[in-house]
Amino acid sequence: MRVLIVDDHPIIVSGCAAMLAGEGDIDVVDARDAETGLAAFVAQKPDITVVDIGLPGVSGFELTRRILEADPQARIVVFSMNDDPIFAARAIQMGAKGYVTKNDDPYLLLTAVREVASGGVFLMPKIANRLAFEKSGAAASPLSALTARELEILRMLGRGLGMAEIADATQVSYKTIANSCSIMKRKLGARTPMELMRIALEHKLT
Repeated sequence: MRVLIVDDHPIIVSGCAAMLAGEGDIDVVDARDAETGLAAFVAQKPDITVVDIGLPGVSGFELTRRILEADPQARIVVFSMNDDPIFAARAIQMGAKGYVTKNDDPYLLLTAVREVASGGVFLMPKIANRLAFEKSGAAASPLSALTARELEILRMLGRGLGMAEIADATQVSYKTIANSCSIMKRKLGARTPMELMRIALEHKLT
């Protein structure tokens, strides 16, 4: 089995690579951002792609979209610092087959890779439980109304990028980004782009 890890943290990459390669039947390749990640996916044709959401520039959400656009059968496991269930929900909605958080047992990533490689899906039990509660209307995240693209834009705002820079990074028009920001302000009760940035920082999207 070939696994591609797209993550910009060398220590995490080396740790995960050592764990997976230690299985004996897993070959690991890696990339550090969305651009090189997509190129590696096309060149290496991995069985499983592990994608970090918080990549520099374009996020793992956008990389997931681009990979699935190139190959709708791609099997992707999202690997993130963020344990807000809304991120797991959006990842699955986009077509990812698994979601694992970095602050849990690292061997859960191995479990997820094995499960997804066998044709299944993997969602950590605690996130699945929180998602169930949110669907029932209990303690819903304010971010739950946002689409994956809106979460991506909000994350970039939180990093201090302007709308023109976001439009360039996500390969859409400035008008599309401006419209998305207006929709997000309405959904989140924000009045200005600075308030959107504050919300992104409060929810640790950056």
